[in-house]
Amino acid sequence: MATFGKDSKPVEISGNENTNYSVPLALMVSLFFMIGFITVMNDVLIPSLKGLFELRTWQAMLIQFCFFGAYFLMSIPSGYLIERIGYKKGLAISLSVMGGGLLLFVPASIIISYPFFLLALFIVAVGLTILQVAINPYIVALGPEETGASRLNLGGALNSTATFIGPIIGGAFIFNPDLIDTSEKAAAVRGPYIGLALLTFGIGVILYFLKLPKIKSEVEKGEKLEGSILDFGHLISGAGAIFFYVGAEVAIGSILILYLVEDNLIRASSDILSQFKEESLASSLLSYYWGSAMIGRLIGSAIGQKVRAEIMLRIVAFLAILFVGISVTGLFDADFISIKIMVLDFDLDFPVAFKKIEIPFSILLLILVGLLNSVMWPCIFPLSLAGLGKFTSKGSGILVTMVVGGAIIPLIQAGLAEKVGYTSSFLVVLLCYLYIFYFSVKGYKNTKILASGEAVQ
Repeated sequence: MATFGKDSKPVEISGNENTNYSVPLALMVSLFFMIGFITVMNDVLIPSLKGLFELRTWQAMLIQFCFFGAYFLMSIPSGYLIERIGYKKGLAISLSVMGGGLLLFVPASIIISYPFFLLALFIVAVGLTILQVAINPYIVALGPEETGASRLNLGGALNSTATFIGPIIGGAFIFNPDLIDTSEKAAAVRGPYIGLALLTFGIGVILYFLKLPKIKSEVEKGEKLEGSILDFGHLISGAGAIFFYVGAEVAIGSILILYLVEDNLIRASSDILSQFKEESLASSLLSYYWGSAMIGRLIGSAIGQKVRAEIMLRIVAFLAILFVGISVTGLFDADFISIKIMVLDFDLDFPVAFKKIEIPFSILLLILVGLLNSVMWPCIFPLSLAGLGKFTSKGSGILVTMVVGGAIIPLIQAGLAEKVGYTSSFLVVLLCYLYIFYFSVKGYKNTKILASGEAVQ
């Protein structure tokens, strides 16, 4: 899952450039892990709360709507907040808001209220939004500028690692087969979220008392930019591409467990099914979707040195269309393949075990789309900002608000799934990738005419 930041350009710092910032850097990079873990836990919450409150599919997707809706509402205000109070105080506020939201899962699980769960998720996402506006420039500032990209890549790798193990850990706690009544199932969410809250507060306190550099703004106060950001057509097209990319990626992750369980697409031995709930097995399978994104990021980083961004985006978008398109036809729903998944079994001396299950080939294709998703954000973002000059910061802010696609696309797909079934509902995802393919072929081209009369390409 991509990490979102308002601005990832090089930053200027004040203070002693020779200061060793190893400890704060390690803590901040670890926050990328938490961002990924908290975000991917939504995919586990969706089937859990759907069953707990007997929700319709679209109602369960309000989890993503509230979570990613916060990014849309708070991304630009968060930028203004950071400009006003500074990056260090912004980090402290973001972690405090996140921790408070995570602790709200305790009363939400006690009174067993779905709106309360949604409120808690929204507050957590508000804190995450502020955090992501502040953290990327800090990662760059905490070391030599020329190695800033490698530090961001390290954070991205930890983020991907978290999205891989998150569903396995979350599924083991939340889908425990020993939980029977409603109160026990509601209480199951407390452990992971209390742990995350304590970790968040702990990192926040440590960072607050550590010496951190002051980050200077690149755009001088009062500086006026001539023209309009809306003159850049490729930026607007890129905003649409971000919207559909995040929407498609989140939609697949959000609905996959429901799809597998409610359509009975997991086959396993009677021994495995007696040990684990189908939801837990589906959660572990979901980790492969996000784990393939981690692998794809490493591959894409190497290929990206030799292949232009628009070409790479064109290839992965085409393959995503192919994989999702084949899956939508249902041609391979009856063709099951064996696969081993990682599960947590606390009855064993060593709790990590691998269990063999069977899934349709069409589901494997959807999981492999995660591999293709991994390079879309790093391709779309720079293509959309190319040639913006001093409009770059504003353009970046517009692009980040478009992660609201993660709120809207899953909701649309869920509504369609209730009418035509889960398989056909992936037509929504297919349309998302078709738009991204259009952007990679034509939409990315910058045709704005500069004052010199030359077209920017």
